[in-house]
Parts: sequence; structure tokens; C-alpha cells
Amino acid sequence: MHRRTFLQLAGAGATSGFLTTPLLAQGASDRVLIVSEMNANSLDTHTVGANRAAYGLVWMTYDRLITFGTKTLANGVKSYDYTKLEPQLAESWEFAADNMSVTFKLRRDATFHDGTPVRAQDVKWSFDRFVKVGGFPQRQMEQGSLSSTDQFEVVDDHTFRVKFLRPDKLTMPSLAIVVPSVYNSELCKKNATASDPWALDWTKNNSAGSGAFKVESFKSSEQVVLARFDGWKGGKLPAIQRAMYRNVAAAGTRRALVEKRDADISPDLPPREIADIEASKKLKVQASPMANTLKYLALSTIIKPFDDVRVRQAIAYAIPYQKVLDSAVFGRAQPMFGAKSDTPSDASWPQPFPYSYDPDKAKALLKDAGLASGFETKLFFDAQVATTDEPAALVIQDELGKLGIKIGIEKLPDFPARRNQKAWPMAIDVFGAWFDDPDFFFRWIWHGQNAVWNLSSYKSAEMDKLLDAARQERDGAAYASLVKQFVKLAMTDVPVIPLFQPILEVVTQPDISGYTYMFHRQVDATTLVRG
Repeated sequence: MHRRTFLQLAGAGATSGFLTTPLLAQGASDRVLIVSEMNANSLDTHTVGANRAAYGLVWMTYDRLITFGTKTLANGVKSYDYTKLEPQLAESWEFAADNMSVTFKLRRDATFHDGTPVRAQDVKWSFDRFVKVGGFPQRQMEQGSLSSTDQFEVVDDHTFRVKFLRPDKLTMPSLAIVVPSVYNSELCKKNATASDPWALDWTKNNSAGSGAFKVESFKSSEQVVLARFDGWKGGKLPAIQRAMYRNVAAAGTRRALVEKRDADISPDLPPREIADIEASKKLKVQASPMANTLKYLALSTIIKPFDDVRVRQAIAYAIPYQKVLDSAVFGRAQPMFGAKSDTPSDASWPQPFPYSYDPDKAKALLKDAGLASGFETKLFFDAQVATTDEPAALVIQDELGKLGIKIGIEKLPDFPARRNQKAWPMAIDVFGAWFDDPDFFFRWIWHGQNAVWNLSSYKSAEMDKLLDAARQERDGAAYASLVKQFVKLAMTDVPVIPLFQPILEVVTQPDISGYTYMFHRQVDATTLVRG
């Protein structure tokens, strides 16, 4: 990317017109510009409504006690590996003899971006914070049996202990995700108020981390400029010195920026654009199936008429899945329809559901439910991912309209912030579980205990029992049996209709290497190398 372009885009008033600006011939080997449809709306994942782009931002600007190692996928793309845990703020750790606690020794030379030393007291404050703030952070960490402030103990300034509630295979990897980031507690306390004791309002727009990058400038949902923190001790210093993440809504503009070398990376171009770029062979395309991830249609089980399972099954038969695939992602995704049986043959996940486009079956089920003439409802989706979700919504609207189901479509710019309200009769959403276990995915979508992504408000005592048992099961055959049972129940009750398993395709300049697929699905500048 050209130096003048980067500086103009990073400027305070740079919002338009940059494509027509004359460019210098000289490149910049120490910086990257990433353009995407969605940019971070917060500098802190603990804040309400923080989006996926914020997860990636926090990953780079904050540290955790430990981090994930990497592996190489079959197609040669590097990926995170949640089974490999490596040091970050903690230089070592040791389990107790009874395996009911782990003690971390912190690096003595680690500092926050303002030069304040990182202490065990900061870790304790940060961990207490994710337990107390509620919402997504609290729910996420509960999945790893980290739910009580009593579990966290300061031994001394550089020694921190985590006590386990129970044996849980997800406790240690849960310490490496973005939620248990370590905050500069004294800085946060200075900006806290009586009504906001955890300084959430302040950290939404200000950073208090010790990560590989520090925030140079931030404009919510528009752009963020990061500068390398040369005092970082949590790993190998990034090769990139400055990284800019910018929101560019139009896919055509993002493509033009990359093709003209005015931008370095675009992680979310529409599949049709990707197909053309791939054919041209002028840019690199890094493709990775999104691990344990589904794009799906959620149907509320508490809003009529979707409280009737016959109606939900009718909708599942009324969707032209291949048409949705072709319209939304140009066919570049893994199909999740047309299974030959409603009894799973294995314990894999995601796996196709036993529904295919069959309007006659849909009509029969609607008639049986007393809705032969159809009904009116609404379908909601996230405006920040309209490139894929709007075409899918339009296909669904058109096909269900043939059955007398009149659907009003609403595109919400604040979709993530409103997800917890669970007030939508129909909604298109995506969920990717950070740990590649079927029961972990299911607990977020199908568990009745107020799971964050349970947009369907689905409650089933049988499902909860199966998922709770799978969480504790360590025998492989017994676990597989439980998986088959809860997948079959999801197929039958169908509060969620899988549309497809997305593929993450990232377009980069030929001289960019080091891209690594991350659980948060954002471009991690700490791994990138130019030239």
C-alpha cells in the first residue's frame, strides 16, 4: 500500500474521495491497511453490543495469561489451535496435585501501554470484571466453569491462582480467548463512576491494555489505527509497525482498493467478487471453512405462530437452500441441507439437516397447523453483514410469499446490541463456537438457560439434560452417543434452520504473508509480514 494513501486514510477527516487522490510510487513495508464491511464498534469486548470486529481488535491490543498455538490446515492456511496453549503474560503455570487449581507466574518485565507494570492485582480485577459485567463475557466464561470471583486469587504481585469449580476440559483454553484480557486496573478505576464501577463507558472508547499494538486513533464503526507497542513482552514483536482497519461499506470499492494496491487486505468481499479475483490470479485468496460455525435462520418458539413445531418444520421445507447459497455466497459455502435421514449417522458438527426444498410438504404442514392461507411476520438481520444476509432474506421472503406468508424485512444497524432481547419472530444470524466441540456450540444456541445466541428462546428439558451430560462426558463413545441424540432433537424441533457453513475468504496483496485464521474471524495484524 502506498504511504500517502495510508496517511490520508488515517487522517481525522478522511472519509471519502481517497480513490481519486494521486499516489506516490513508494511503498511502505511496515504498515497495512485492512478494509472491511464491518469495523469495530468498541475497544472493549466487555461492553454491551461489542461486535466481532471488536473481538479482533481486543485480541491485538490486550494480553491474556496464555494464548493459542497454531496449526496448518489441509489447504496450507495457518489456523489457531485451541488444544495448544502457549505463554503470554504468564511465563509458566503449574497445576495443583489434585488438579483443582492452576498457579501462574507472571512476566516481571511486562507493562501496559502507559508504562505501568502488569501485576497479579490487575489480573484479579480483570477476571472479577468479566464475572460481574454480565451479558456475553459472563456467559462465555461460564462455559469454561469460570463464574465466581472466589476462584481468582492474588498470591503475590507476580503470582496468580485460578481455582477450578469442577474438572472441565474448556477451563484452560477459556483463559486464552479475548474475554479474560488483562486490563490496567488503576487506569480503569480512575475513569470509573459510581454508576459504572467497571469503567465500561470509558473502555468502550479508550484502551487499557498491554498487547502487541496500542490504539493510535479510533472512530467507532469507521476506523481504528494501531501502532506497534515496541515494549511488548507477550510474544514475538510484530513485523508490522502500523495497522489501519477501515470500514468501507461498498464491496466494489473494497475490491477496487485492493486491486489498485491502495489497500492490502479485504476479509469480507462477496463470494462473487472472490471468484473473479481468484480467476485473475493477481491477488492471493486465503480460504478457511469457519470452524464450528453456522449461518442460520432462527424462529422464535414463543412468538406465534412459530411456537407450533409444525410451522417451524414447514418453514424448513419451504426454503430453497441452493438458491439461498447461490444468492448469498455465490455457492461458496458448505451446504447444510438434504440429509438422507433424520437420525445422525455420526457425531460430526456442523452436519446437514434432513430438510430440502419441498413446498408441498410445507403446505401440508401449514394446513395441519390451521394456517393454510398463511400469515404475516417479520424477518430481521444485521445491517453490518448485509452483503450476504440481504440476498438470503430476499430469497426467503419471495419463496415463503408463495405460501401466503407475508414477510416484512428489517435491516438493523444495532443488531448485536439487540440480540439479547430475543424479540424477533425470524432472524438471520451467524454463530461460530471458539472451541470445536458440538456440545459447546449447542449450549450457545439450544440450551434453555438464557444462552446469548438462543434467539429462538428455545427451551427443552431433554435438550438441556443431554447438553449438560455431554459437557462432563469424557468417554469418546458415550460422548458421540449424546451428540447424535441432541443433534436429532435439534433436527426435529427445528427452532434453528441451518442455511450453510460459511467459508472465510481473505484477499491479500501477493507480498503479504503470515495470515492466520483466528477464532474471532478477524485479520490479526500481529502475524502479518510484508515482502
